[in-house]
Amino acid sequence: RVRNGILLPYYPPAFLGCFRDVFVDSHLVLPVVMPEDSDAQANITIGCSDKDKCDDSPCQHRGRCVSQGWRSYTCECHRPYEGTNCAEEYITARFGSRNLESYAVFSSDHDLGDSLTMSMFIRTRQSSGLLLILANSTSQYLRLWLEEGRVNVQVNNFETFVGQESVSDGHFHLVTVKLEGTEAHLFQSARSQGSVTIRPIQAQPGDLVFMGGLPDSRASASFGGYFKGCVQDLRINNKRLQFYPIATPVESYNLDQAVNVVQGCISDDACAVNPCLNKGVCYAMWDAFTCSCPPNTAGQRCEEVKWCELSPCPNTAVCQPHSQGFECLSNVTFRVESSILHFQSNGKIERSLTSVSLRFRTRQSAATILYAQKDSDYFTVSLRDSHLVMELHAGDSKDSSKVSVQSQSPVSDGEWHSVEFSTENQTLENPRWIMSVDGSKTALSTSQTAVRDLDFLKEGADIFLGGLSLDTGVKLSGCLGSVQIEGLLLPFHLDTEMKLPRPQEEQFVRINSNATLQYGCSGASVCSPSPCQNEGVCEDLFDLHRCSCPSEWTGQLCEDPTDACFSSPCLFGNCTNLSEGFKCVCELGYSGEQCEIEVDTCDNSNCSNGGTCLKAFLSYTCLCPQNHTGQYCELPQFPVSTCKGTRWSYSCYNGGNCSEAEHTCYCLPGFTGQW
Repeated sequence: RVRNGILLPYYPPAFLGCFRDVFVDSHLVLPVVMPEDSDAQANITIGCSDKDKCDDSPCQHRGRCVSQGWRSYTCECHRPYEGTNCAEEYITARFGSRNLESYAVFSSDHDLGDSLTMSMFIRTRQSSGLLLILANSTSQYLRLWLEEGRVNVQVNNFETFVGQESVSDGHFHLVTVKLEGTEAHLFQSARSQGSVTIRPIQAQPGDLVFMGGLPDSRASASFGGYFKGCVQDLRINNKRLQFYPIATPVESYNLDQAVNVVQGCISDDACAVNPCLNKGVCYAMWDAFTCSCPPNTAGQRCEEVKWCELSPCPNTAVCQPHSQGFECLSNVTFRVESSILHFQSNGKIERSLTSVSLRFRTRQSAATILYAQKDSDYFTVSLRDSHLVMELHAGDSKDSSKVSVQSQSPVSDGEWHSVEFSTENQTLENPRWIMSVDGSKTALSTSQTAVRDLDFLKEGADIFLGGLSLDTGVKLSGCLGSVQIEGLLLPFHLDTEMKLPRPQEEQFVRINSNATLQYGCSGASVCSPSPCQNEGVCEDLFDLHRCSCPSEWTGQLCEDPTDACFSSPCLFGNCTNLSEGFKCVCELGYSGEQCEIEVDTCDNSNCSNGGTCLKAFLSYTCLCPQNHTGQYCELPQFPVSTCKGTRWSYSCYNGGNCSEAEHTCYCLPGFTGQW
C-alpha cells in the first residue's frame, strides 16, 4: 500500500486458529499460564475447540443466529431488540402519563423519496387520540390517529382508510404503514388491514415527525386529543426515531422536542383513588383496574348490587332488579270495601314522564282504576260500558289540552289485560299519544294544543289506585298488577314491610300507610257453597262460575235433564227430544204443551134452535127442544096432520096442501121447502 508516496508494509489479517507445543530456544512458549498482570498475551484461551458458536444459542430474545465461519457468528434480532446478541431493547416512551398532554417532534435530515415505510409498537387502552403526523413546510402528508380503537390513515389530506382490528386492548401492537408510489397499505402485526390508492407523497429533508400530538391542543383535539399510551421502536424506512438512545450505535432521526414524555411504559395508578364501589377491592392493571367485588355485587366498579339475592321483599312479592336498586312486585285484590291507595312523587324524579303501564283484571263494566290530579291537570284510567277509557288534561282554563281514547274491545271479561299509554315522536311539536291494550294500539284524539308529557305527576300530584280520592265514582272490584309511570313503580308494599329500603333516588311512595291490602289475586267465592245442582262441579272463572254437569243433566246450574222425555212429560201423547227441551205429539182428543188438556167436542158445536150439546168420544149429539128435530135441531117438529088414514101426521104451512098418499106438501106459489 502507498500513502503520500511512501510504500507501506503489508500486514496480513491476524491468525485465527490454534497452536500447540510452540518452543523458542527449547523453551515452551505456548501454551503457558501467564500472570494476571502480564500483557504478553491477548485474546488467547487454553484449549482448541472448533465447535460452531451458534450451537450455544448466543442470540437472546428469540434472535436468529447466523454462523460466520469457525468461531464467528451474527444475530438477526427481532424487534424491538438490538445489539450483537439481541440483548438490548429499544427504550419505550410513555405518553399521557397522569393524563398530561404530551408529544415529541423529530426532524428528518435526508430525502425520504417517494416510498416510505413507517412502523412502531404501540400500547394503549385509549380508543381515540393522535398517533403520528409527517409534515413538510406546506402540508401534513401522512396522518395516523385512533378512532373507536382502530387505526385511521390519511395521506395528502384526502385519501383515508381505517384498520379492521382494534389496538386499544392494552397489549403491544406492531403498526406498519407503507406508501409505495400510488398505493398505501396498513398492517397490524403483519396482517393486512386494508389499502387505498393515493397520490405520490412529497417528502423532503427537514420534514417533521410529530408523535403523540401537536403543539396546538385544538389541532390535536380534531384527531381525538393527545395519545395516551406507549411507543417503542419507531422507524421510518428502517431509520430509528429514538426517544432515549440505546448503547448500540444505530442511525436515528434527531429528537428536537419532547414534552411530558416519560421513559419506560409505567402505568398510571388507577387505584390511587379507589374506583370500586360497595366495598370492592381495586387491583391495578396497566392503565386500567379491576375490582374484586363483594358477594351480591357486580359490574366493572361493583356498582351493580344484586339486590334480589339479598331477598329484600316480603313473601307476598317478587323481587325485580333495576340498575339503581330493586322493586317488589305483587298483585293486589280490590273490592268495594277495600282501601283506595294514595301515592306521590318523592320529589327527586328527574326523568320526563311520557308513559304509564299497568295490568288489571275485572268483570266490572264501570269503575275507576287510576286517578291522578294536581290543580286543573288530571289523568284517569277507568272502565265505561266494559271498555277501557283513558283521559289526560293539562293546562289552565284559557289554554287547556286534553286527550282521550277508548279501547276497541271490551275488557271486563275477568282475564288479565296489559295496558300502556305513551307518546310517539317526542321530537315533534305535537307528539301523538298511543294506547296499547294487549298489543293492540289505538291513537288518541287530541285537542289543538297537544299535551307533551305527564310531568305534573312528579310535581306533587296525588295519584290514586282503585277509585277516586272522594266518595264519588265506582270503586274497582278486581285485581291490579304492577303499575308503572315511566318505568317507576307505584309500590304496593311500604318500605317498612321490606327487609331493605329501596336505594334508587327516583321513586313514587305510598302515602296512606294504614291501608289494609289483600295481596295476590283472588275472585269472589262464587263456588262456596256450590250453586250447581245434580252433582254438577263448580268452576271458578274469577267473579263468575260455570257448572260442569253430568251427562244426564244440562242447564246453567245443571237443573235440566239431558233427556227431556225421561220424566214422561206428555200426559196423553208421545214425547220427542229437541236440542232444547222436548215436544209432545198429542193423542186425539187432547192438546196443550204436555197433552194435558182434553178436547171439548161441544166447543163451537152446530146445535141450533136451543138444542143442548151432549159430549161423546171425539163427537157430540144435539138434544133438541120441543117442536124441533134433526141432527143439529135444525128441523121443526110436525103438529097433528088433518090428513087422516095413515100412521103419519103431517101439517103443511102457509096454505100448502097435504097429500096423504104421498106424505108430502104441495106449496102455494111463493113458498118452498118440504113443509
